[in-house]
Amino acid sequence: MDSTLDKMPLLSIIIPCYNDAAFIEQAVASALQQTYKNTEIIIVDDGSNAETKAILKTLAPQLQLITQENKGQSAARNCGVKAASGAYILVLDSDDYVEHQFCEMAVKLINTENVALVTCNALIHSELKDDCIFQPKGGELSDFLFANQALGNCALFRKEDWLQIGGYDETMRQGWEDWEFYIRLMQLGGRCEVIPEVLFHYRKRENTTTDKANNQKYELYKYIFTKHKDLYTNHYEKLVEFLLIKIDQEEQEKVKNRNRIDFLVGKKILAPFRFIKSKLK
Repeated sequence: MDSTLDKMPLLSIIIPCYNDAAFIEQAVASALQQTYKNTEIIIVDDGSNAETKAILKTLAPQLQLITQENKGQSAARNCGVKAASGAYILVLDSDDYVEHQFCEMAVKLINTENVALVTCNALIHSELKDDCIFQPKGGELSDFLFANQALGNCALFRKEDWLQIGGYDETMRQGWEDWEFYIRLMQLGGRCEVIPEVLFHYRKRENTTTDKANNQKYELYKYIFTKHKDLYTNHYEKLVEFLLIKIDQEEQEKVKNRNRIDFLVGKKILAPFRFIKSKLK
């Protein structure tokens, strides 16, 4: 038995999967090839289609496979973490993949003083735009109050902290459940460190949970602000400043839309009809 391996705490990589036959194999390969060797991989099949289930069946000998009816991403993550034996948890989405050295570097960082969460820079592969690099800021609770400062699909944390805060909010099926989870995690007093290297690859696709969340962002803001009412009351001035900035951004967007060529052309086309309508009153 490898004595070096014995000294390395077990790290559990949780991969929730829902209808990702095209990408799940790459996600699993990136987990299997980590330079941090004391790992277990748990896939939670969240009610996938037959094509995806066939792929998962071929992968099963290399990992632990849990199957459940479709309950959403939070429930799938919680299911995987609950079954995990590791002291550390990495949640990885099934259509993304992580560089081989991430876990090793993240474990070193999380074992430094007062670190509760470790993430990294990401390369975003978009279907509609050129690839770009995203750099999360990390930080403490105050940094997470009004924006997620870590990657939701590539961040290392301790299972004991997940247990203490009650896991992911399973009612949040429209998105932003990772940000809300991190808010509660940061309330334990730790901070988030960011590895300043591109170690994660994120596929930005249409009609994803992220897109749905952005379309319902104000409902999600309302839910988070209400759930953590005491927290935001204690940061009342920052809350007011945030809301005023959002209002200003919305107003600027309205002005921009009013000045678009198609709006101006449409206004000219409709002008005669509006004139006739006014004369008929």
